[in-house]
Amino acid sequence: MEAVRQTIEDTRPVDERGLPVDWTLAARTAARLTATGPAATRAEATELVARLRSDAAVAEGHVRDVTGLGLGLPLLPADVVDRPAWAAAAVDGMRSLTAGAQLPATPRLARAVTARTAGLQIGGVLAYLGGRVLGQYDPFGGADGAGRLLLVAPNVHAAHLALDVPSDDFGLWVCLHEATHRLQFTAVPWLRDYFAEQVGLLLSLTDSHGGLAERLPDALRALRDSRGDALALVALLQGPEQRAVLDRLLALTTLLEGHADHVMDAAGPGVVPSLATIRTPFPARRRGGGLIDRILRALLGVEAKVKQYAVGSAFTRHVVLAAGMDGFNRVWTGPDTIPTRAELDDPGAWLTRVSP
Repeated sequence: MEAVRQTIEDTRPVDERGLPVDWTLAARTAARLTATGPAATRAEATELVARLRSDAAVAEGHVRDVTGLGLGLPLLPADVVDRPAWAAAAVDGMRSLTAGAQLPATPRLARAVTARTAGLQIGGVLAYLGGRVLGQYDPFGGADGAGRLLLVAPNVHAAHLALDVPSDDFGLWVCLHEATHRLQFTAVPWLRDYFAEQVGLLLSLTDSHGGLAERLPDALRALRDSRGDALALVALLQGPEQRAVLDRLLALTTLLEGHADHVMDAAGPGVVPSLATIRTPFPARRRGGGLIDRILRALLGVEAKVKQYAVGSAFTRHVVLAAGMDGFNRVWTGPDTIPTRAELDDPGAWLTRVSP
């Protein structure tokens, strides 16, 4: 009985309103399992950190020129971190995002066991992703929860070496994508709350197989065992309500990722001289790691995310060519103007629906 009491005491910080996850254990596990980064001299590391911090603000200036969004907002630097610090930030962001999920009542001991299992599994997945993520914008991160742009210096360094491109070109290219995500959430007032609401709803819904939140450890285990190639959530989701919410989330994240990809390529040629060299091999090396990615990558697998970039980018390109960037920016009017999954494959239908 003493062991049982100790197990319960170890998980008392778990938020009863959110996922049954021992987030402290997840952070410790990720920190313990995260591999060290590539070798770099102190001078190389110091120069890279300073440049990436400033590149984020420079990149957002270019993104604003392309999109017309965010004029008048402050241009902010990024937080440049190592792999363990990224994993710790990922845990904090996931904890904040999923805290609103309303789950069925569960016996305390069962929650304790589930929390520890989920904490270990989430920590393992984050350790795996921590060696691959280049950067992320977490709209729920930071001390005040208002958002935080992170760049993972060891991974940026390793990727530019692998691609054999100039370090300053590659760092700015990464920043273009992540700065676009930051601008999406800071320039569109309703987006942050809408995304959090949809994630909370998805995790709260239950069906004959139980709630999705209760099946998250299975999805994470499938991702780990398949090394990211399995569409784990597809087999786990059941019921029309869950599918409807998932469709809305997938439509939104596909739009956000595709828009960032399009903007990165539109802004890139004028500011990243080696863009063509970087861009050609990179679709096979996708290392996105934003908060959106963390939820859906963990549940759907890496291959689904790669498809999101392609579909969302094609939609954005079609709409911009047909209606200009101002026409595309109608997507930011409100949740009702986000394209559906069907419209992402048929941009003309979306244009017809939202045209004045």
